[in-house]
Amino acid sequence: MRPRFHPRLINGPFDDPGLFIPFLFENRAVLFDLGDIYALSARDILKISHVFITHAHMDHFVGFDRLLRFVLGREKKLYLYGPQGFLKNTEGKLGGYTWNLVNNFDYKLQLVLTEVHPEYLISREYPCQNKFIPSKRTIKRSFDGVLYEEPAFKICAAILDHSIPCLGLALKEQFHINIKKDRLEALTLEPGPWLNQFKQAIYDQTDMDSEFEVKFGKNKTKKKRFILGELAKEIALITPGQKIAYIADVASNASNEEKIVSLAKDADHLFIEAAFLNKDREIARQKYHLTARQAGQLAAKAGAKQFSVFHFSPRYLGQENLLYEEALEAYKR
Repeated sequence: MRPRFHPRLINGPFDDPGLFIPFLFENRAVLFDLGDIYALSARDILKISHVFITHAHMDHFVGFDRLLRFVLGREKKLYLYGPQGFLKNTEGKLGGYTWNLVNNFDYKLQLVLTEVHPEYLISREYPCQNKFIPSKRTIKRSFDGVLYEEPAFKICAAILDHSIPCLGLALKEQFHINIKKDRLEALTLEPGPWLNQFKQAIYDQTDMDSEFEVKFGKNKTKKKRFILGELAKEIALITPGQKIAYIADVASNASNEEKIVSLAKDADHLFIEAAFLNKDREIARQKYHLTARQAGQLAAKAGAKQFSVFHFSPRYLGQENLLYEEALEAYKR
């Protein structure tokens, strides 16, 4: 049973943070944090539809220019989310360039930016062909912990303390649909794009008594019709959804701990910063970062099935094994 989401850290543990999450069998991905993204291929960058930025420190946001450069001149809507001050931060980046030639583009790029406040979200649109001047319309809506949602999954956030507001993030799949390959063969059906359409129909809660047409074979010349519910009983196995959590740059305090444990509860994979060793916990406190021991303890308290630590201080170059060992030891206690 293959998971739908395949998260991977973009860079090594001493480099800029960033989690790339591509979708299985789809030309799509989401990104948590936007530091240096030179390790991502052009193909991967162009898959990105939504970017969630924990905070606007340079090592979490410097990749914005590279991302923008790849999507310029394309027909695309790119959604970006960040904490309080994010709209001003991004407008400053956009205002640093001259856009006198964008009217020559045949395709319309549009940025949709959302700023996260404790009780509400503010969104604005920035059309490329308007030189990225924001539209006059500002949308304000309540914030209940969910930043983005569609039938298959949602992305939630908690506002954490890094001496500034910093977002903790979690992607939660509503449920997972596994396809029984032996039943496909029994029905003389071939895998293909129709399976994504089939899964989407279930996520969308389409009427199970409705008709579903399967098109497959070369040039989709073969067709079979089924009742959606009957086909689902034959070929689909529904299992609990996948959960991925991401925590970067936070202080160790009671409020953060409570929010992190709640956000990452029962995560299949938790990615969590571990900037310092426990022996340097006073430095970690002063810099509003976690130690490896604290990261491992939080992973255990959240009940994460698997966890990865990253964002190590350069003072430990060549000693990264100590951070991994300290985090794992704390997790197993």
